[in-house]
Amino acid sequence: MQKTLIAAALAVALAVPAITAHAEEAASPHTFSANVGLYSQYVFRGISQTNEDPAIQGGFDYEHASGFYIGTWASNISWLSDGGAYDSSSLEVDVYGGYRFNVTEDVGIDVGLLTYIYPGDRAAGVTKADTTEGYVAASWKWLSMKYSYSFGDTFGVDDASGTWYLDLSASFPLTEKLSLDLHYGKQEFSGRTNGVSNDSFASFDDWKIGVSYALPQDFTVGLFYTDTSMNSAQEAFYTINGKFLGDGQTVVFVSKSF
Repeated sequence: MQKTLIAAALAVALAVPAITAHAEEAASPHTFSANVGLYSQYVFRGISQTNEDPAIQGGFDYEHASGFYIGTWASNISWLSDGGAYDSSSLEVDVYGGYRFNVTEDVGIDVGLLTYIYPGDRAAGVTKADTTEGYVAASWKWLSMKYSYSFGDTFGVDDASGTWYLDLSASFPLTEKLSLDLHYGKQEFSGRTNGVSNDSFASFDDWKIGVSYALPQDFTVGLFYTDTSMNSAQEAFYTINGKFLGDGQTVVFVSKSF
C-alpha cells in the first residue's frame, strides 16, 4: 500500500511540469480588450467636441504577442453640426493600428497610423473633417511623449498637410489606486486657407490636470480640468453659436475596461 502511494505521488510530481509546460505552450498570442466610459463632456486637445454636453465613448482592441495591434474607438460629437459644417454629424469613429515594443523593462516605443472618421452629410463647399495622422510615441514608467503628423486636410482645415501635435503626459501614482494625471499639448497647423496662414488662426497649446481612482471590477472614476492658450483671434475660430469651445473645462467621468 505504501509503495503504491509513493508511486502515485511520484507520478503526479512528474506530471505537473508537463502539464505546466503544455499550458504555457497553449497560451494564446492573441489579446482582445474593450473599454466604455461616460463623460460629462468630450474634450479633445483642449476643445469641447460636444458643446459641453455628456459623451458616451468606447472601443475595442486586438494585440498580438509580437507587438502588432489594431483597434477602434467611438464617441458622440456635435461640433460639426453645431457649426453648420455638416448637415448631420453626431459621431466620431477612430481606426488605428501599429506596432509597440519595449526597449528596456521601463522604456517602450509605439509607432502607428490613426484615422479620425466623421460620418455625415457635409454642407456645400465645406472641407471634409476626416483626418489621418501617423504617430510615434515613447514611454518611461508613468511618463509618455507622442508626436502625431497629419497627412492632409486636418479636422476641416484644408491644405493642412504637415500639421502636427505633440503630447506630453504623465500618470503619477499617488497611492495604489489614486493617480495624478498631467498633460501638455502643442497643436501646430501648416498650410494656408484663402491665402491666410492656418497657423495664425488654428494653432494653440493645451494642458490638463486631473486625478483618477481605480475601483473594483476594472472601473475607474476621475476628474480633470483642461484649458488652452488661444488668443482672441483664435477664440473666434473655435467659437460656435456664440460659445467658445477652447476655454477652461472641467470633466468628470466613469469608465470600465474589459
